[in-house]
Amino acid sequence: MQDDVVFPSLPTHETGKLKRGVCAISGVELSRKNLIALGTLRPSLVEHIRRDFPDLDDNSLISLKELARYRTRYVEEILREEHGEYTDLDREVAESIARQDTIAENVEDDFEEHRTLGERLSDGLASFGGSWAFLISFGVVLIGWMLVNIVMAASAFDPYPFILLNLVLSCLAAIQAPIIMMSQKRQEAKDRLRSFNDYQVNLKAELEVRHLHEKIDHLITRQWQRLAEIQQVQLELLQEAQVPRRKPKRRKNPVAKKKIVAVPAEAPEPDSAA
Repeated sequence: MQDDVVFPSLPTHETGKLKRGVCAISGVELSRKNLIALGTLRPSLVEHIRRDFPDLDDNSLISLKELARYRTRYVEEILREEHGEYTDLDREVAESIARQDTIAENVEDDFEEHRTLGERLSDGLASFGGSWAFLISFGVVLIGWMLVNIVMAASAFDPYPFILLNLVLSCLAAIQAPIIMMSQKRQEAKDRLRSFNDYQVNLKAELEVRHLHEKIDHLITRQWQRLAEIQQVQLELLQEAQVPRRKPKRRKNPVAKKKIVAVPAEAPEPDSAA
């Protein structure tokens, strides 16, 4: 990153409300809904981004595409630190976290879609060979075979000791054994796919829970700071309310009070006619 490149951290267009802005990483102008403030992210992820762009502040805007890219790199770094290596399964988990996609899959449906006709027949024969229906029908055939040959005596097609029956049973066992082994191999492959999927789901859940804890801790820290500021303001208001207020002094009337002098009443004059 060049030192003389300065990325804007605030939107450049204002029309009443902020509708567009510039990504502080790529420098591309995007709509406001495709941008997110750096201060709203987890502190660990912000620290990872500031390794490449140390001049970014909490008000800097980054695009969702760049955020997904740095999330993938952040998860890769965590997996390398914990596991010591980074496998293809870990890469798929990191990419799914960055894309906000679900990683759980229905292994049964995926496996059924790719089965050939021979695999379906072998699975069906193996399933029938391990059922009570096969045992009962096989027992009925054996008993019927032996009874028929015993009753027919000299004209029996397979007289005692039933050599032809032994040959049929040997051929049946020779054919059934590889069919069952093929079905077991496919079941093993299915179990392996299921275990891989379970590993990915558990790994993603563990990472998501860790990220959720970091996000909650970040929000709690910010809320505590705001509550502390509000509490400080309330204490200042209470202190101001407890200070006694001085009564305002009354102004003296500049006009001097005039003394009222009592005037004695004059005596009535005597009547001249008297």
